Amino acid sequence: MIESIPSVKAMAAYALADLGDVETVSLAQNESAFPASPAALAAGRAAMEQAHLYPDPDWSDLRTAIAERHGLSAGQILCGAGSMELIGCLVRAYAGPGRQVLGTEFGYAYVASAAAQAQAEYLKAPELGLTVSVDRILDCVTEKTSIVFVCNPGNPTGTLLPNSEIIRLREKLPGDVLLVVDQAYAEFADAQHDPSEIFALVEQGNTVVTRTFSKAYALAGARVGWGCFPLPVAREVRKLLNPNNVSVASQAMAAAAMRDGDYTEQIVRQSSALRDRFAVQCRELGLEVPESHTNFVLIRFPDEALAKAADSALRQEKLLMRGMGGYGLSDCLRATVCREEIMEQCVRILREVLS
Repeated sequence: MIESIPSVKAMAAYALADLGDVETVSLAQNESAFPASPAALAAGRAAMEQAHLYPDPDWSDLRTAIAERHGLSAGQILCGAGSMELIGCLVRAYAGPGRQVLGTEFGYAYVASAAAQAQAEYLKAPELGLTVSVDRILDCVTEKTSIVFVCNPGNPTGTLLPNSEIIRLREKLPGDVLLVVDQAYAEFADAQHDPSEIFALVEQGNTVVTRTFSKAYALAGARVGWGCFPLPVAREVRKLLNPNNVSVASQAMAAAAMRDGDYTEQIVRQSSALRDRFAVQCRELGLEVPESHTNFVLIRFPDEALAKAADSALRQEKLLMRGMGGYGLSDCLRATVCREEIMEQCVRILREVLS
């Protein structure tokens, strides 16, 4: 029987979320608590009339919508089947055997999988207080480091570095190290932290910023991500992207969602209010919850046994949070913001477990 190549055979499969059965309410995927913009849904339905045609390989209307919203050049923008595709292509383009990819202790786990696919070494810089530390990242940079990945806001922590620290990181990194700032949850922080300051780093030629439509735009099922790239980097990454990678309907939905800024801001406000209320209620139970700048909260229990007991009690009532053992946080559960009545049910169950 034929076998896979050694590097693939040695890889661990990417850990997918346990979603339970069809009756389970998942708080494990960081999906939006609210539906997508009505304008986006209408655009998707209309676009299905063109389903017999291949999608626009240049994502022309979508790139225009993104560029107009963020004051960028459309030529700087690449779109992918989720930001995961863009991240995977970045690693394959700029890392490989003999090169290192540097992430952080609690950074996005898919980066490690992408590095393994490229046969690059993956290292993690320690975080401080569940927050990325620029100084610890710089301490871990070696002559083999080709890419530094920073997830900001962080997943699964929800914590945030101010723009000034991201800018300091770029200034201190060697010029030939590519900095990738993964901003999957940035819309939840944009009102307090000017996004143009981070996009401006792209002009230096060695920084990429990635974002997604899966969270604040409520289009996780459409699989659309995008990034702002220096033009030379965009040329190399585009060689590795699948042609026609974003479907006709997904492009139409994402473009309409990007143009419906009022609706997105409404989702962010409502999600943030639910998140903050739930976080306060958890803290009142004596649980540790870092301040979150996303659509989820990380809940730290006094010990692993209580985290497992809470997980079990939630599952008994068909509620599912995300266990964090894979991140070395076995005393934690991550809870996606969901409908208010679901969050209240979670609080009740946690109170019973802790009492």
